[in-house]
Amino acid sequence: MVLPVVAIVGQPNVGKSTLFNRIINQRLAIVEDKPGVTRDRNYAPAEWLGHKFDLIDTGGITWANSNIEEEIRAQAEIAIEEADVIVFLTNVTNHVTNLDERIAQMLYQTKKPVILAVNKADNPEQRMDIYDFYSLGFGDPIPISSVHGTGIGDLLDQIIASLPKDISLNDNEQISFSVIGRPNVGKSSIVNRLVGEKRVIVNNEEGTTRDAVDTPFKTKDGTKFRIVDTAGIRRRGKVYEKTEKYSVMRAMGAIEHSDVVCLVLDASTGIREQDKHVAGYAHDAGRGLIILVNKWDLPKKTSNSGKDFEQTIRTEFQYLDYAPILFVSAKTGQNIEKIPKLVQTVYRNQQQRIKSSVLNDLLLEASKLVPTPMIKGKRLRVYYMTQVSVNPPTFVVFVNDPELMHFSYQRFLINQLRENFDFTGTPIKIIARKRK
Repeated sequence: MVLPVVAIVGQPNVGKSTLFNRIINQRLAIVEDKPGVTRDRNYAPAEWLGHKFDLIDTGGITWANSNIEEEIRAQAEIAIEEADVIVFLTNVTNHVTNLDERIAQMLYQTKKPVILAVNKADNPEQRMDIYDFYSLGFGDPIPISSVHGTGIGDLLDQIIASLPKDISLNDNEQISFSVIGRPNVGKSSIVNRLVGEKRVIVNNEEGTTRDAVDTPFKTKDGTKFRIVDTAGIRRRGKVYEKTEKYSVMRAMGAIEHSDVVCLVLDASTGIREQDKHVAGYAHDAGRGLIILVNKWDLPKKTSNSGKDFEQTIRTEFQYLDYAPILFVSAKTGQNIEKIPKLVQTVYRNQQQRIKSSVLNDLLLEASKLVPTPMIKGKRLRVYYMTQVSVNPPTFVVFVNDPELMHFSYQRFLINQLRENFDFTGTPIKIIARKRK
């Protein structure tokens, strides 16, 4: 499910990261009382009164003439572009500055809902000073204190009221998936084949696709999808051109907002090191994953070509042993029609929940098959297992000492889960916790 997006923007050192941490209720963003600490965009899920949304923290916007300041501003501009609602954070102790006015001018052009919040309004005298901020032209400013939590509820109420009405916060009917890969593997051609139109520019030159393009479509059975074609991802250290660098950032943002990710490989060139880095982004994000081997019409084949290529994939991507592999050709249309059904299967597996009673029966049988590890004369004791979340399926195992949960035994439990339940296409997370 694609959630609405809320971005926090403002000049440096007005408390954006503190507000971000306050709303998501955890210390995720680094907070320091000096400008320039936040540079990249931080994403985190947030919820208020049953309404869920994605929150973005951004670096302080300035127009200083330096490369780092330009990059920070570019990051903030991408967040503004992605956002459905923008929280413009100012600081009552600074009053209205020239920088505030310049940021306001930039936000006028977005035509998006902008909520003006005035931070550090910790006492009644300071809250009286917020009237100066009416001059910025965004209606009633909301006085808050990110540090003490004052006014945060009022701000969140306004955020929820400003979210677009056409974004359903509880609509699981539409499955969002992105198509990722290194440049020129045929991602855009696959998109065009799937949606039945020339939705995305296709060219043999690397880097043709710059932006992530959302395209909704339906299959014949009425299932709703939203497909995101992304710019080809290169290794971070190999991204030189500024435009391409931010295309990579947008592509990684598309991964974060996808239910399922399709990793495209090129059958004509084989697997390259870049492919492994691209796959790592999706795996680290915990998304459902499908491997598409495109241009399967090009290589000369024998009766074992498919099996040999699949074995190569399994060897090179050992950590993706859960991902199904589909050989396709965007040029001829081979197996393209199978992609939506496979995406739907992986999506359902991502949402799967297993009863605790069933899990503990599995745990009992597993303990009979393989004894728990012993480290420095102390044996791991496993008491109980329960599922705590989905997307990806996440399980907590209560033990006598989490330090004794060796990764090999964790891997064994994951394999047991896969053997007993269909988790094709989805990573599984296991967390060891000490039983109280």
